Amino acid sequence: MSVKSELKPNPDAVTRGVIPCIQVEAAAAAIEFYKNAFGAVERSRMQGQDGKLMNAQLEINGGLLMVMDAMPEHGFPHQPSHSFTMQLIVPDGQGWFDRAVGAGCKVQTPFQKMFWGDLWGGLIDPFGIHWGVDQPADAQ
Repeated sequence: MSVKSELKPNPDAVTRGVIPCIQVEAAAAAIEFYKNAFGAVERSRMQGQDGKLMNAQLEINGGLLMVMDAMPEHGFPHQPSHSFTMQLIVPDGQGWFDRAVGAGCKVQTPFQKMFWGDLWGGLIDPFGIHWGVDQPADAQ
């Protein structure tokens, strides 16, 4: 199934709100995965002399996600945890969910109607990051 991102550049994404920055192992591979799974658009990339990614900015569904290689030697270890979930609120939740599963995400909670009325499903990507795909009740 093909899902269009319908992404329009959001120049304010870099300066507004809370911007998550995740440290993963193999950040370049994670970026390519996020392009396939979530329609990410790479806005910038800064690579260190050692080849590790110091910072990359991805735009997903109009918001910004910063991704970097884990660098425990500089105080940025890889710490996959369920203390946070990257939440996507989209009008075509099933399409986004299916695309992510097709790209390699593991289903944690099937995409289904939830008690609060929205359609929602939980995923874990190959880099240990938890994702939620939400389709609001008014978009059903």
